[in-house]
Parts: sequence; C-alpha cells; structure tokens
Amino acid sequence: MPLFQLLLVAIIQGVTEFLPVSSSGHLILLPQLTELEDQGLVIDVAVHVGTLFAVILYFWRDVRAALAGTLRLARGRADTPGARLALLLLVATIPVILAGLALKLSGLDEALRSVAVIGWTMLLFGLVLYWADQRGPQTRTESDWSLRDAVVMGLWQAVALIPGTSRSGITITGARALGYTRTDGAKLAMLMSIPTIAASGILLGADVAAAGDLGAARDGAIAAAFAFVSALLALALMMRLLRSVSFTPYVVYRCVLGVILLWIAYG
Repeated sequence: MPLFQLLLVAIIQGVTEFLPVSSSGHLILLPQLTELEDQGLVIDVAVHVGTLFAVILYFWRDVRAALAGTLRLARGRADTPGARLALLLLVATIPVILAGLALKLSGLDEALRSVAVIGWTMLLFGLVLYWADQRGPQTRTESDWSLRDAVVMGLWQAVALIPGTSRSGITITGARALGYTRTDGAKLAMLMSIPTIAASGILLGADVAAAGDLGAARDGAIAAAFAFVSALLALALMMRLLRSVSFTPYVVYRCVLGVILLWIAYG
C-alpha cells in the first residue's frame, strides 16, 4: 500500500478514535468516497493497536493500577482502588463483546457499513451528545464510578458497534447523562476503550494471523506507528480543551458531516 495512504488512514484513525466523531465511520467512508482502495483488515488491526498504546501511555498511572488490581481481582478481592477499577472496566466491556459477537455471527456488521447508516448515526447521535452535554449536571467525578454506572455506560458503548455512532462519543454521552464532569466523563470513556480496543484487536488479529501476509504486516507496523503519534496528540488536545470548551464543536462537525452524507446517499 502506498505510504501516503498508510499515513492518511493512520491519521484518520488516530485523530478520530478518541474524539467523539467515529473512527470506524471515517475509515469506512474513506474508500467509499474516494478512489483509494480499501485499506483491508491488516491495516485496520494495526491502527487500532497504535491507538491502544496511545491511550495506555496517556493514562498509564490508572492502567498500572488496574493491571495490579486485576491480580487481586483474580483472587476474588476488589479491596483496592486498582482492583475496583479493573472490576468496573471488566463489567463495562461485557455488553460490547456480547453485542459484537452477535453482529459478527449474524452478518449484520457488514450490512451496516453504508453511507446512509453513517450519515444518520453521525447526525442523530451528535444531537444526543449535545442534549446530554447541555442538560447533564457536572456534579460527579471518576471516584463516583459505580457498578451500576459501569453497566449503564457499557450498554451505551455497545451501541457504538453501529458505524458512525462513535465509541468515545456514545460513552461520553452516557457519562454526561449520568452527571459526570466533562473531563472525568471523557477519562472514563477513554479507560473503557482499552479493553474494548484490545478485544477487537484480538478478534481481528486472529483473522490476520491466518492470512500470514508479511508485506501487509510491514505496512501494518508503519500504520500503527503513525496512528500512535496522531492518537496521542489528539487525546492530549481534547483532554486539555475540555477544561474550558464543551462538546459543541464536535456536535457541529457531526451534524454537518451527517447532512452531507445523507445528501450523498439519497441525492
């Protein structure tokens, strides 16, 4: 694959994975709206791995605590902040894994990859994000994250399997609806992405390993590196901006793009 396309795919994935604008939707649209070839499964896995390492590095202190807590959790003890975080992340990940398997086995995952579907989800879930961000109080912090909230946010996250919804966007929507501050709601959404992206990467990676294409693996390594850098920069910028800016700019972008895609789909 040409270096330019690898760079383009990696930047799109890296920037949009953590911003509430849908990385999967943008990656699906890229070959559909341009003359570029579909990047393929290997590159999809690679850029996801790149963004996974970016969020792990950015939230390393919390990730380290959760990893240590996982060992205690395996012994049936959730008596430390790290073990509790590991438990809540596990609970929040279960709905998206079950829903993802159901979509894959039914074949509906491919049926949803259309310009019209992405247009509608961009528009509708952008408006839902705006509603939750404007109406939701900012009275709760990450320390208030409970088992009930993990289940609720996990169910919101499962909706993101519909292309164009945005995994980060829908979980942030859930967090704001529950009353979490913008920064802490976004942080919880980013932490929830770690096991979700890892699970997705393992499933896709199994298919890639079966193919055994060394050339594609080389392209994947390049794409992963580019995605890592772009994701880290985008994540740092968003978390900084959320201290003083609402999610409205992302909502405006989603609505404009959604209208354009619906015009293309039905026009």
